Amino acid sequence: MKLNVGGIDRVLRIVVGLVLVALAALGQIGLWGWIGLVPLLTGALSFCPLYTMLGMSTCPMKKA
Repeated sequence: MKLNVGGIDRVLRIVVGLVLVALAALGQIGLWGWIGLVPLLTGALSFCPLYTMLGMSTCPMKKA
């Protein structure tokens, strides 16, 4: 599993995921809010399967 989520992308995923899950848990939004687990997990693991399929990465390049 190669890391492909970096920096700002990672922070935004975690924040959005936490907000959606919290709102769903508090009953402020419907069950669809639990979809926030997806960005939360991809941000926490720094890995996005969709990025892999699309050949994308937001991780900074390592210097050789």
